[in-house]
Amino acid sequence: MGKQPSATREDRARIFAALGDPTRLAVVELLAVQDLSPDALAASLEIPANLLAHHLNVLQEAGVIRRVHSKNDRRRTYVQSVPGALEGPIDMPGAFKASRVVFVCTHNSARSVLAEALWREASDIPSASAGTSPADRINPRAVKAARKAGVTVTAPRPRSIDDVLRPDDVIVSVCDAVNEELPDLAHPRIHWSIPDPASVGTDAAFTATVVELRDRVSNLAPRISLRTRSRKASA
Repeated sequence: MGKQPSATREDRARIFAALGDPTRLAVVELLAVQDLSPDALAASLEIPANLLAHHLNVLQEAGVIRRVHSKNDRRRTYVQSVPGALEGPIDMPGAFKASRVVFVCTHNSARSVLAEALWREASDIPSASAGTSPADRINPRAVKAARKAGVTVTAPRPRSIDDVLRPDDVIVSVCDAVNEELPDLAHPRIHWSIPDPASVGTDAAFTATVVELRDRVSNLAPRISLRTRSRKASA
């Protein structure tokens, strides 16, 4: 995702008008670092689905948010911020404290390892990556795309989330299937609806994934502060 062109005065006025409602402002704040389903948004805001739909329509018409289909279950949708739409108009609040950020996708062979590599360039907070059904190896195209972007994939092989996750980690799912199928955990969770470049299988697809992940990581990194691990958590 690249940054959008500078908004005109009319565009900015439309954005300010759309944000002039506490519920819509809350929607934008919730989507600052993550993608959420309409059901999750309605539950967080404690409003009925029909009222949420109205607010989402206003925000979408203003170019602030967009709806995308799940890459895992096409019947599901996610709501996400439009990159660059709110640069300047408002400041987003902070997100989480974490001792470590763990990026998770199904196979831990592309998106999650790329996100982990990009995170190391953006933040001093430790990171790791894992999969719910790890592949046999890291996808060579992911390694190539990372190298082209000036970062290094250091994971020697895909690993299972069961072997990686610690009690005080923040989970960032970069795969719709993980977000929809991973059991509820006590960990704070963030979701990014990122298409799987391996399903396309071209260098261009992997390069596009790196671009999108770099934008996402750059947006999230300033909003996560380091939390010292407790002795109990580190045991």
